[in-house]
Amino acid sequence: MGFKRRSFDSPRVDLTPMIDVVFLLLIFFMISTTFIEKPGMKIDLPEASMQHLNSEDKEVQVYLTADGQIFLQREPVTLAQLADHLSTYGVAGKQMTFMLMADKDALHGKVIALMDLAKTAGFGKLAIATDKEKDKVDE
Repeated sequence: MGFKRRSFDSPRVDLTPMIDVVFLLLIFFMISTTFIEKPGMKIDLPEASMQHLNSEDKEVQVYLTADGQIFLQREPVTLAQLADHLSTYGVAGKQMTFMLMADKDALHGKVIALMDLAKTAGFGKLAIATDKEKDKVDE
């Protein structure tokens, strides 16, 4: 008898459906992921040709944006909240630096108010941050 030998194919796993599922999961997670952006502040410091002072460990950094918002150590505060916070330093404020980083377009009155607040709170040193002056090209 002439029986035909049956050839057995080795089992194969088709990876196409698995790749499709992984790709769809990737797309789903990319679309559904929310990126939490902490609202920041944009400070454009004025330029000056003064020398650079090293940052001190004992300093309080206060930022003033062009639209008049006040930030203490990068956290938004009101003028009254800032005054309350500065008053907590007491005598230690004499050895600390009040670092004022005001935008070049900030209102002059707000800058003076913050400087006066630092003086009233008893800070011994006041520093105003600036950017290094860019080289001017003669035309």
